[in-house]
Amino acid sequence: MRGEPLDAETIVSATEEVLRRHGPEKTTVLDVARLLGVSHGSVYRHFPSKAALREAVIRRWLDRGREDLATAVRASGPAPSDRLRGLLTAMFAAKWAKAREDPELFATFRVLAAEHSSVSSAHVASLLAQIRAIVVDGIAVGDFAAGEPDVIARAVFDATSRFHDPMHAAEWCSPEIEAESEGVISLILDGIRAR
Repeated sequence: MRGEPLDAETIVSATEEVLRRHGPEKTTVLDVARLLGVSHGSVYRHFPSKAALREAVIRRWLDRGREDLATAVRASGPAPSDRLRGLLTAMFAAKWAKAREDPELFATFRVLAAEHSSVSSAHVASLLAQIRAIVVDGIAVGDFAAGEPDVIARAVFDATSRFHDPMHAAEWCSPEIEAESEGVISLILDGIRAR
């Protein structure tokens, strides 16, 4: 039996460990409870379902890189085109690193993304908001052609999906991936610039 109090963060940390060991398909709440030395009911007091627990793990995992992306959006010195290039490059690099450095949790993220979970949807919404903020600035200063920022942000996001959508992760091992992503970014920036 566990001597110290059980909190949500401890459970999420234990779940990360179990997910790394067993993967998203084989991990159970009972496995997490065993690792913590508690009953599965103790875990369910903090998380109502296995899905809620997995989402908490992925939320924390995604939040670890969110500040790096936010920095590119907030940058006040560079031109909007440089900020958008920086944001997209950082977004791609973060996804590629997560897939390479933590493949087990990345596999869990892929499962949740395929299920269209609320965490996955919130992550996409956050990325779209960051792209949109730069697009708004670019239109305001005359660097980007006038248009609907939400539509432009979605088009940029969709056009770059090969470089950030977990369903394309197998392609990210290619030695040409960085050059290919840079080519797409350059094409997008040329397409939205004011003429």
